[in-house]
Amino acid sequence: MRDGIVPAANGVAQTPEQDPVEPPSRNYRTVALIIACAMFMENLDATVLATALPTMARDFGVRAPEMSIALTSYLLALAVFIPASGTMADRFGAKRVFRLAIVLFMCGSLACGLSPTLPMMAAARFLQGIGGAMMMPVGRLVLLRSVAKRDMVSAMSWLIMPALIGPIVGPPVGGFIVTYLDWRWIFWLNLPIGVLGVILVGRFIADVRETEAHPFDPMGFVLSGIALGCLLFGFEMASRSGGGTVAAPLVAIGLVAGAFYLRHARHAAHPILDLSLLRVPTFRLSVMGGSLTRITQGAQPFLLPLMMQIGFGMSAAQSGLITVATAIGSFGMKGVARRILRRFGFRSSLIVIGISSACSYALCGLFRPGWPVAGMFAVLVVSGFLMSFQFTAYNTIAYDEIDKRRMSVATSFYATFQQLMLSLGICIAALVLHLSMLARGHTRPAFPDFTTAFFVVTAISLFAFFVNRRFAPDAGAEMSGRG
Repeated sequence: MRDGIVPAANGVAQTPEQDPVEPPSRNYRTVALIIACAMFMENLDATVLATALPTMARDFGVRAPEMSIALTSYLLALAVFIPASGTMADRFGAKRVFRLAIVLFMCGSLACGLSPTLPMMAAARFLQGIGGAMMMPVGRLVLLRSVAKRDMVSAMSWLIMPALIGPIVGPPVGGFIVTYLDWRWIFWLNLPIGVLGVILVGRFIADVRETEAHPFDPMGFVLSGIALGCLLFGFEMASRSGGGTVAAPLVAIGLVAGAFYLRHARHAAHPILDLSLLRVPTFRLSVMGGSLTRITQGAQPFLLPLMMQIGFGMSAAQSGLITVATAIGSFGMKGVARRILRRFGFRSSLIVIGISSACSYALCGLFRPGWPVAGMFAVLVVSGFLMSFQFTAYNTIAYDEIDKRRMSVATSFYATFQQLMLSLGICIAALVLHLSMLARGHTRPAFPDFTTAFFVVTAISLFAFFVNRRFAPDAGAEMSGRG
C-alpha cells in the first residue's frame, strides 16, 4: 500500500517507501475472529431486542406498538453514520475508530439497561446505533487492510458469520432472558464482550491507515442521511401492521433526497458515498448480485420464526431450536468455501450455488406439520450453508479490483447497500404476506400465505443468476487460489 503504513510480520511498521506487495496475514484468523465477535454482539442484540419489546413496554408503562421507537432510532443512526465511517477511518485510523465503535456500543448498551423511560431508551439506542454503524464497515476495512488476497476467502468466511447467525439465535436467547432473567440483561451482556473486544483489538490489530485523508463531505452527509434514514425507516414501518400510511411518505422523501444526493455526488470531488466505485466491474456485480440475494436473507429470519410460531404453534424457544439449523449450516461452510472457489472459481460457484440456495429457501415455504422435524432441520442446514457461501463469495470478490486507497469508501458504500437490502427484504416479505392474506380472506397468516411470501422473496434472489453470469471467468483468481 503506497499511501499508508503497513505492519510487518514481526510487528514493526514498514514505511510507504518499502511498499510491500501485500500485508502479512499470519494472524488473519485472529483478526477476523475478533471483528466477527464484535459484529455478532451487534447482530444478536438487534434480534434479541425484538423478542423483549412486549415486556419492556409493560415496564415502561406504554403500549407495545410505541416501543417501535427503540428499533427505529437504532436504524436511523445506522442510516446516518454508516456512510461517514470510511472518511472517519481514513482520518483517524481504522483501528482507533473500530475500538471507539465498540466503546460507543458498550456505552449505549449500558444506558439502555439503565433507562427508566422510553425516551431515554430511544436516545440510548441511537448512541448504540452510532457504534453499530461504525463497527460493520470499519471492521471489514480493518480486515481488508490486514489480510493478503490469498487469505481473503478464509477470513471473510469468519466475518460473515455474525450477520447470518445473529438473527437465527436471537429469538431463543431473547426468550430465555425475558423468561428467566430481566430484559435489561439483553444490554448488560454486551459489556464483558465489549471490554474483551477493546483489549483484543489493542493487542492483535495493527493501526493501518491512509496518510492523506479526503476532506469531509457535509452536504453529502446530510443528503445521504435523510435519504437512507427515510428509506430504512419507511421499509421498517411498511413491515408492520398499519404502518403503510407512514411508510409511503417516508419512502417518497427518501427517494427525493436520494435524487438530490445523486446530483450532488456527480459534482463533489470526494462524495461520502462514491458512486464511481460502480465503474469497477467486480464491485458493481457484487453489489447487484449481493443486493438481490440479501432480500432473501433479510426476509428469512422474519418469515421462518413467524411460521413456526403461528402455523406450527411453537413457542419462541421451540422455533429457535429449529431455526438454529441455519447457523449450523453457516459454520459448516467456513471450512470448505475456499476449496470450492479454488476448484470452480467465483463465477461458476456463484451461478450454481445461487440457484441452489434460492431453491432451498423456497422449500421452506412448503414446511407443514406433517414434515418430520429432522427433515426441516436438514433443509435449514443446507440453506444456511449455501447462503453463507454466497455472502462469503460476494463480500470477497467485491474488493478484488478496488485500489487500496479506496478501500475505506468502498466498505462504507457496500455496508450501506447491505443494510438497505436487508430492511427491504423484511418489507417485501411482510407486504406479500399481507397481500396474500387479503386475497384469501385470512385474518391471520396461514400456510399458503407463508408459501407465497417465501416463493416471492426467493424468486427475487434468483435474478442474481443473470448478474453472476456477467462475472469474468477468471474474476478473483488470486483470491480463490486459481491464479
